Amino acid sequence: MNEQYPVLEGAEPFYFEGGKTGILISHGFTGTTQSMRPLGEAYAEAGYTVCGPRLAGHGTHPEDMERSSRHDWIRSIEEGYAWLKERCDTILMTGLSMGGTLTLYMAEKHPDIKAIALINAAIDMPAMEHVPESMRFLDAIGSDIKKPGVTELAYDQTPVQSMKEIVALMEEVKPELRKVTCPALIFVSDEDHVVPPENADIIRNGISSETKEMSRLHDSYHVATLDNDQEKIIKETLAFFEKHQK
Repeated sequence: MNEQYPVLEGAEPFYFEGGKTGILISHGFTGTTQSMRPLGEAYAEAGYTVCGPRLAGHGTHPEDMERSSRHDWIRSIEEGYAWLKERCDTILMTGLSMGGTLTLYMAEKHPDIKAIALINAAIDMPAMEHVPESMRFLDAIGSDIKKPGVTELAYDQTPVQSMKEIVALMEEVKPELRKVTCPALIFVSDEDHVVPPENADIIRNGISSETKEMSRLHDSYHVATLDNDQEKIIKETLAFFEKHQK
């Protein structure tokens, strides 16, 4: 897929070389790596090797995203996984929103992933299944943040074609949830204006993991990685990964 627009400042992929344990990080639908960089930097500071790919079609222009598909997004994550596999003995993964969907996809396909952390992950969004065919773009869904003065770097329009692709991705991942057997930490915001909080229960009940912990985010909306619970997410994921990476 040939992108015709430059990558926005702050939307670049990030890589941090560290130890032999790697963490793959995925941002969400219409968003960018900017939403996940604070986590990536914290993980790197803790000694991990970190890879935060920019999903194809993201961080440039809505028309680029419109031309990308779920297969392109998966390819972006698989490339990040391959980069980590060349450097690390152990792989962990964290994802926000559709990044959580992609994290579940990877855990289904790569049982060597030792543990995952999901942040307001999307697996069932009926509202997205009924988009108007006559429209090319809908209003933005990014920057659902409670903390004043904080903005997510995300598109100001949502391509209707891309909404069909995320629905197709969820439809592919959801029936295979039982294949997820690694320890899972599931973060869910009490108030989320993008992904219904019930998604967390669907995931918890669907995966086969013996260890599946739920962590409630009481002071953040959807983009919790940039919101008031950012430090809580960092602290709890680091503790969870430290415990379950063996």
